[in-house]
Amino acid sequence: MNLKTLTTATVAASMALGAGIASADLTFPSLSYRTGPYAPNGIPFADGYADYFTLINERDGGIGGEMINLVECETGYNTEKGVECYESTKGQGSLVYQPLSTGITYQLIPKATADGIPVHSMGYGRTSAANGKVFSNIFNYPGNYWDAASIIVKHILDQEGGDLSGKSLALVYHNSAYGKEPIRTLEELAKKHGYSLTLLAVDHPGQEQKSQWLQIRRERPDYVMMWGWGVMNQVAIQEAVNIRYPMDHFIGVWWSASENDVIPAGEGANGYKAINFHGVGDGFPIYDDIRKYVVDAGKAAGDGSNLGTVLYNRGMYAAMLAVEAARTAQEIHGVSAINPAQMRDGMEALKIDQARMAELGLPDFGPDINVTCANHGGPGEGAIQQWDAASQSWSLITDFVGSDREVIDPLIAEDSAAFAAENNITPRDC
Repeated sequence: MNLKTLTTATVAASMALGAGIASADLTFPSLSYRTGPYAPNGIPFADGYADYFTLINERDGGIGGEMINLVECETGYNTEKGVECYESTKGQGSLVYQPLSTGITYQLIPKATADGIPVHSMGYGRTSAANGKVFSNIFNYPGNYWDAASIIVKHILDQEGGDLSGKSLALVYHNSAYGKEPIRTLEELAKKHGYSLTLLAVDHPGQEQKSQWLQIRRERPDYVMMWGWGVMNQVAIQEAVNIRYPMDHFIGVWWSASENDVIPAGEGANGYKAINFHGVGDGFPIYDDIRKYVVDAGKAAGDGSNLGTVLYNRGMYAAMLAVEAARTAQEIHGVSAINPAQMRDGMEALKIDQARMAELGLPDFGPDINVTCANHGGPGEGAIQQWDAASQSWSLITDFVGSDREVIDPLIAEDSAAFAAENNITPRDC
């Protein structure tokens, strides 16, 4: 088991003890993957996650006077290793788990719930965990895969003047629990909007996609959507370039939306689109502090080259939400050294508006978040980003918009009710 306490957090804790500040009482595990076929995507997320916690320790002296202890455990994006990491770290007072894998999340839902530890599967995992009445300890705010599928279809509707009758859409997806998540939603939306849907599975890790893209070349769907991860994304984008598929009609989910996915294809990737649930780039005031207190101080988790990339921003965002939930828990319970159950309460009462985002140095970085007992999924909003190969940068080309609740909410109710029945869960009265 590759288990380590990050040096940055440990040093900060030691410094805090010398200064008379509370010891490293707040433990946040990081189920990372810096090795294996998914490492190019796992590394920037893990760096952003770690660097934000380091910033809070170095600049603020921790959260409410309690220093942060970040424990990183390598999963290799392997479900079995992820569960092992959970079992080996949960006894350290771990406040919340971010599995960064739908497969790991599915395994941790019953375990973490029984152990009284919250899980934040931010934008992934089991979509129906948005129903807090059934999933008391699982959170997936600010949005889920069904939201993403709906918002992508909304964008396509906008591109087509509001009418998809007779149009053809294809989904290229990772042949796993993750990749299969949007299928039911896309099928329901097809009934509503009159488009046809072609499903094209890609087996792990996704390096072989010739047959799928030959089919796309032959059938020429009007739009192609992608639920990919790791090397699968860059292979798919290169294959699209090879068959001269129009890139502005190729739209990925937010895990198929990083610089790593598009840069290898060079100019050919220009115009590729993807959904996102947060801001892009490093033009936010918080980066001044990250450079001052973390990177320039030699305390960065990586070499500092990932700052402002999509997945670094996402890891930073995940850590920020965890810190804000911990602050909320401290306020609710009147103690600084919170436990996992109290952290859960903080997550369920989390409210972040634009004023707070600006205070954090992240103005307009994401939509307002208002978590409740019944709603663990947040606002369910997203924006479309597009790749500019010349400047090698992403830009948001739409505002943050909501998903189709008329379709999504009944699906969540149906799936969560089935889960409750299968597991003898009596939904909470919220």
